[in-house]
Amino acid sequence: MEIQQLRYVCAIADTGNFSRAAERCQVAQPSLSQQVLKLEKDLGAKLFDRLGRSVRLTEAGRAFIPHARAILEQMEVARSSVADKNADLRGTIAVGVIPTVAPYLMPSYTAAFAKKYPDAKLRIVEETTSVLVESLRDLSIDVAILALPLRHKDLELFPIRTEPLFAVLRKGHPRASAKSLTLKELRGESFVMLRDGHCFRDLSIATCTRARITPNIAFESGQFSSLLGMVAAGVGVSLIPEMAIDRNVGCRYIRLSDEEATRTIVAAVVRGRSFNRVQRAFLDGISGRGSEVHDGESRVIGIDLPVLLAFWKITSQAFR
Repeated sequence: MEIQQLRYVCAIADTGNFSRAAERCQVAQPSLSQQVLKLEKDLGAKLFDRLGRSVRLTEAGRAFIPHARAILEQMEVARSSVADKNADLRGTIAVGVIPTVAPYLMPSYTAAFAKKYPDAKLRIVEETTSVLVESLRDLSIDVAILALPLRHKDLELFPIRTEPLFAVLRKGHPRASAKSLTLKELRGESFVMLRDGHCFRDLSIATCTRARITPNIAFESGQFSSLLGMVAAGVGVSLIPEMAIDRNVGCRYIRLSDEEATRTIVAAVVRGRSFNRVQRAFLDGISGRGSEVHDGESRVIGIDLPVLLAFWKITSQAFR
């Protein structure tokens, strides 16, 4: 029994005529008649009484046709389901990333995502936090990779990683051999820092304030690589997150002993918005916990601030 044979007999039942059924199925009438005869032979029963130019269903035919229609309907449902999934896999996603994360986190993840979803269209935008938050709100991007703290109640947050902060010193610095440092030990040093507008600048200043020091800023830049170069040249000391460490630059990286000297990276989305399969897959992959599946449907789960803070403390212990 073949699917095409089922289509033929259903067309004959609908039109009451072999010629019109052949036209509907876009097949030559002799071919259609041959396939129907073959099906009747396989079934061991006649499905139609041939009455000149018209045909009439036999008792066996009347019993058979509802099952044939059901099979064809299920075939169409299956085909539509596959088509929908394939269309979903060809979906688009726009991701915004802050500059202090983009060059370190995104290349490897982007490559892995593109390999798994080759038909998806992924667009990545590098911008500061304030710009990316507005882009989320006007839906010009779907997901933003940001750093805490974030005080936007309309955003849902998904932890990606928490990393410790390091002091960066030139190799000949008197404290370059230390295994850990407090910022108080760097009081009086010149600092090189990211310029205003970068969230890591705010985090660095807050870390210094907590240590009760006011940094003397000798150089500002928009890139960690420039800061590291200046430190290596002896212009000053700096602070960077773990992911920005570059062992090829002539610097010493010493972890700060302050337990709160950490940075947490999160994926942020607008609260309550829906996602296609590709967008959910991206969020799932980069956060490791972006969605839950219930009865075949995916639902984005928000992380409340208390849960996020607990996550922050737990994961920061793992870097010790």
